[in-house]
Amino acid sequence: MAAAAGTAATKGNGGGGGRAGAGEAGGARKKKGPGPLATAYLVIYNVVMTAGWLVIAVGLVRAYLAKGSYHSLYYSIEKPLKFFQTGALLEILHCAVGIVPSSVVLTSFQVMSRVFLIWAVTHSVKEVQSEDSVLLFVIAWTITEIIRYSFYTFSLLNHLPYLIKWARYTLFIVLYPMGVSGELLTIYAALPFVRQAGLYSISLPNKYNFSFDYYAFLILIMISYIPIFPQLYFHMIHQRRKVLSHTEEHKKFE
Repeated sequence: MAAAAGTAATKGNGGGGGRAGAGEAGGARKKKGPGPLATAYLVIYNVVMTAGWLVIAVGLVRAYLAKGSYHSLYYSIEKPLKFFQTGALLEILHCAVGIVPSSVVLTSFQVMSRVFLIWAVTHSVKEVQSEDSVLLFVIAWTITEIIRYSFYTFSLLNHLPYLIKWARYTLFIVLYPMGVSGELLTIYAALPFVRQAGLYSISLPNKYNFSFDYYAFLILIMISYIPIFPQLYFHMIHQRRKVLSHTEEHKKFE
């Protein structure tokens, strides 16, 4: 789950919050890009996703100005947030069919962790929707995704502004911890309600002789952040140094 927090920077797409979904030839090796039709599709996909997250950003700002408070802003952008975050599932398909050269497994993990948080936690436990922690990860995700999808769009068009490249490989320094904090606090806030309602839990006896404790499962997810977050974060720091230093060297020879 930590891999999907509010990231922006490495992997085939961006380490902790940047999934490989949209058209970046990751790694040091140069790979053959997608064909004309695939490129056109990816440009359209990325433009639509950029616009979608911009809608979410504008919705947050408008709701804040109307209410004069940042509390419970989630309700103002709930529908577009669910739609466009769930739409990121297409990024797994992009990797699976080979039009984006990134790991299907890693991309699936990163995308599904966000989808899980949206549907299996925030949507399912209504009581947490008014928590400030939800706004924390929503803001982190929104800024990250606007930058990420813009990055892919311009990269596919072979016209990437330095400002967008810099933002993608720099703002994660703040956005990733911010997103992770919001995710963890939201899951923590959901725990008592999950336990009280027995949400998604299966008790014995039953005909399948199988039990599942969703409360314990959420605790395990929270614990998983401990080894995953530092690894991804420092990997992104390393990636930032490599990418931006390469850009500066390239400028010297222009």
